[in-house]
Amino acid sequence: MFTGIIEEVGTVLGIRRGAKSVVLDISADNILADVRIGDSIAVNGVCLTATSVNNNSFTADVMPETLSRSSLADLKSGSHVNLERAMAANGRFGGHIVSGHIDGTGTIKRIRKDDNAVRYEISADRTILKYIVEKGSVTIDGISLTVTEVSEKSFSVSVIPHTLSVTILGEKSVGSIVNLENDIIGKYVEKLLFAKEEKPKSNITREYLAKYGF
Repeated sequence: MFTGIIEEVGTVLGIRRGAKSVVLDISADNILADVRIGDSIAVNGVCLTATSVNNNSFTADVMPETLSRSSLADLKSGSHVNLERAMAANGRFGGHIVSGHIDGTGTIKRIRKDDNAVRYEISADRTILKYIVEKGSVTIDGISLTVTEVSEKSFSVSVIPHTLSVTILGEKSVGSIVNLENDIIGKYVEKLLFAKEEKPKSNITREYLAKYGF
């Protein structure tokens, strides 16, 4: 589990491409102090497993399913990525519950200055937008942000200068593709509310009733 509070911006050092998968080699500094092989690291919001670790980089496998649902397929050597380690049990919960399981991607439709903040409008599929609510939480490239507005085809967030300075969001432009993860609580609530209840099967038959005098 993650919180959507980016710890560091890393750089893609290399990409080894398979038939439908890739292996990423990513440089980092701060997060590697206590990372071990097998640990989870969110890369642009996608939960990946560290398969090797050294003093200044780690590698991670990316399977076809992940490539098809995220923007990781567009990474190149030199690309910057948001990094966050899995949340420690004694850590502060600064963002919201983030699983690192991307729901899909969105496209930055508009960027505009709003005094000390910057507003981003992002278009997304209706299957993603139905879980996004005004003043609710959404994860964009692994960043926990608050939704300021929702329409039928897009939603908006307002980003403070600090977030822009410590993430890759400030590098994005109109047309950029971003990873999106909905608030997981909303998805579970929907599942519970609309799940079909199975009626318990009864063992009482006509024969059973006749046998006992009914």
